Amino acid sequence: MNTTRPRPRAILRIHFHPAERTDELYGQLLAVVDGISSRVEPLPADWSAYVDLTGALTYWDRDTEGLVAVLRLRLLALHGVACSAGAGPTRSIAAMAADATPPGAATVVRDDPYEIAAFLRTKPASALPGIGLKTAKTLARYGITSVGDIADTQLPTLQRILGTTAARLAHDRAHGIDQRPVVPGAAPRTMSTSRRFDRDELDPDQHHRAVLGLVQDLGRRLRTSGEIAQALTLTVTYADRTQTTRSRSLTEPTAHTPAMAATARALLTGLGLQRARVRALALRADRLLPAEDTVHQLTLDARGDKLRRLETALDTAATRYRPGIAGMASTFPRAG
Repeated sequence: MNTTRPRPRAILRIHFHPAERTDELYGQLLAVVDGISSRVEPLPADWSAYVDLTGALTYWDRDTEGLVAVLRLRLLALHGVACSAGAGPTRSIAAMAADATPPGAATVVRDDPYEIAAFLRTKPASALPGIGLKTAKTLARYGITSVGDIADTQLPTLQRILGTTAARLAHDRAHGIDQRPVVPGAAPRTMSTSRRFDRDELDPDQHHRAVLGLVQDLGRRLRTSGEIAQALTLTVTYADRTQTTRSRSLTEPTAHTPAMAATARALLTGLGLQRARVRALALRADRLLPAEDTVHQLTLDARGDKLRRLETALDTAATRYRPGIAGMASTFPRAG
């Protein structure tokens, strides 16, 4: 009779914190992670990844703490990139541990019922994956404010508050139950462009013009490569080298400059940079698809067709004379 105990699961959520973000660097960091475990699920939107370390623990003959330390050291030595990492027996616990960990550190929750309960129970309800701020406020009206409260609440009561599916997920995760696997795969294709100012730029109008220029450059390159984007990510680098990153899904997948410009402007406006000293701006098109997958909404006027014809003419001019001509996007009318 085989009495061998199954290996404890060890799931890692790792966040990368580079000084500047490029698609090439993200791929290089994933390659370092892949050298530790081949079971890597990239999450490029927030520069993170899930990693299943379960099999790698035996291969490297280390415990979770030791293997995470090796990975963090490799990332720092090879690319000078600090990271924050959280590990645990489930995706949910790994994500929560990573969220509670500052850059340059790691939090490991071992696959032990007492350690899992000690980690989970004191966390606010909003820290549990799947419980957003709105749901947390709803729970708080019933006196349920912590993950421990969720675990202690009878499932039928939670179901009356949250609904059947959401209540089951919350109840399971509050007890440390989450069977979702790490799904290995290549990072979804992205395309990015950036603008570094000659000096730290305080003028919001210059920020706006720079973002429009980035939109035009990105749109032209997407159309040239026959691709469309599903989301945009704007990264602002400040004078002190800190960064702020915001992402937003597009209304529909597109490479159409005015549509992307509306989303990019919303991202920029939402950051409130009126008094910020900006050193650089970067815009990334995320989750790219082949252009033939696009679906245009039907319209009763010809405005969209005229804009696309103008777009094609500008693409041709940019290819013939100078790619990425600054200010080209300002020739398009503002959306909305």
